[in-house]
Amino acid sequence: MVSARGRRTQVAYARKRGMSKTKACKLSRVARSATTYESRMDAKDAPVIDRMAALAQQNPRWGYRRVRVLTNREGHSMTRRQAYRLWKKAGLKVTRKPRRRVPTRAQRPTPPTGANQVWCYGFVFDGCASGQQLKCLTVVDEFTRECLAIDVSGSMRSARVLDVLARLVTVHGAPRFIRSDHGPVFVAQAVQDWLKEENISTAYIAPGEPWQNGVNESFNGKFRDECLNVEWFAARREAAFVIEQFRRHYNDVLPPPSSLGDRTPHEYKRLLQKGSKVAALT
Repeated sequence: MVSARGRRTQVAYARKRGMSKTKACKLSRVARSATTYESRMDAKDAPVIDRMAALAQQNPRWGYRRVRVLTNREGHSMTRRQAYRLWKKAGLKVTRKPRRRVPTRAQRPTPPTGANQVWCYGFVFDGCASGQQLKCLTVVDEFTRECLAIDVSGSMRSARVLDVLARLVTVHGAPRFIRSDHGPVFVAQAVQDWLKEENISTAYIAPGEPWQNGVNESFNGKFRDECLNVEWFAARREAAFVIEQFRRHYNDVLPPPSSLGDRTPHEYKRLLQKGSKVAALT
């Protein structure tokens, strides 16, 4: 009750309990004229807080840093400290997940030094209200963090994986390495023969070391938190449409990873294509 705002709050509380305004102001040591004061800062912050609350409601897994990126794009320029103050003022929170302990000394094998050098892929599982199973193949460029594809199906054989990879190679060109675990689809003979024909090397992660495929694991976590756990799919066809919309939104609009300097994957990729000097990721 030290601040003026706190004392005015106590006066309002006392008046609700039946105390007169004069007596409440006297006990709280507040001038009667101060009880009618309206903060100009509150009126100034109200539109920004409303927008932050709307973004937080639409994306429950976003924190104030990611919300700040979008509000800055919309014209509400804020520093991180201002964004944190307004986030706390609005009473917004993000449910924290227990973090896994990751070995920090070990380095990721074959790290990329440029775009389209290392792709990583993996599977994410979910289901529809109709009972249909969803198996999503996600492919990500490790350097630009661009999600190249999310293929949705009920089951995923090696032939379908090859169809997705062949289409991506046609559009983006062949990478030097493709990183994955030792899943039966990824080590199938058909996949190995195709990679050999395309002169693409494999970079399998060690058993029990998912951190070595950290870029794909990180994207899959965002994909589940911000799409699969939020959306309700009636059938597989609807899921495929919504997931593709999420992929495009992730590449062009969503707050990007901090490692890209508050740029989306497509923005970062365009800078690389123009030859701009941007920091290489590690």
